[in-house]
Amino acid sequence: MLQDLARLTSEGRNPDTLHIDRQSTLEILTTINRQDQQVPEAVARVLPAITTAVDTIVAAFRRGGRLIYMGAGTSGRLGVLDASECPPTFSVPEGMVVGLIAGGPQAMFRAQEGAEDNEQLGAQDLQQLELSADDVVVGIAASGRTPYVLGGLHYARSLGATTVALACNGGSAIGQAADIAIEPEVGPEVITGSTRLKSGTAQKLVLNMLTTASMIRLGKVYQNLMVDLHASNLKLQARAQRIVMQATGVDEKDAARALSQADNDVKLAILMLLSGLGKAEARTRLAQHQGVLGKAVEGED
Repeated sequence: MLQDLARLTSEGRNPDTLHIDRQSTLEILTTINRQDQQVPEAVARVLPAITTAVDTIVAAFRRGGRLIYMGAGTSGRLGVLDASECPPTFSVPEGMVVGLIAGGPQAMFRAQEGAEDNEQLGAQDLQQLELSADDVVVGIAASGRTPYVLGGLHYARSLGATTVALACNGGSAIGQAADIAIEPEVGPEVITGSTRLKSGTAQKLVLNMLTTASMIRLGKVYQNLMVDLHASNLKLQARAQRIVMQATGVDEKDAARALSQADNDVKLAILMLLSGLGKAEARTRLAQHQGVLGKAVEGED
């Protein structure tokens, strides 16, 4: 174990922070901020791998598959967070994006450190989800060697599911076990081994990209508006009305009328206003373009 940790850049001592314990509060914050600025650059270097992962996830969603995150500790919590934000943000059904954390839901609030050392537990958690070859499993581990994640990735590959590794060390064990390896190397942490810092930030940025870009490709966004929204309460009705106004330039009254005619379906209301089509014709055109509003508006083939 000691030899394994010694080889990980995320576990090394940062020469730029050796005297952070002697700094003033402002100096500490300045040091942390300066280190954090390295993270987006590290993520930028692995954009090709992220691109491959997004295209794979989109293909999985289109065939009815799921995106499943799995990790331990901070990595697991970040996966659960990203998964939990997809239904309210993009109106996807519960279960389309799933977050698994070693030790179960209680590990979100209280560390279950021993759970991450169990490879079999990773496989068991995927078995309980009835994993299939249509799904994509993303294993998240800053170190790139967490047994729980490795067990899940091995099991997923045995079923033919596509596997993605997200680690913060190059040539990681989980990267070698996965079909696609995303490995932003952020270097040693401000506090040695505290991978909730730069590594955690890098993971959050990548996870944001995986789901956001996938949802955009699926047509959940028109221009930069969240249009895949069904207004089911007063707050969402107001938001839907505002989106229709922003997308079409109509006033509040016309937006409300269009939403009423479209059964409060934002995409449908926008297409009806921009194309002049009736509800049935607009719905058909949306279906022809796989729900991608931009293509439906332009009438692309």
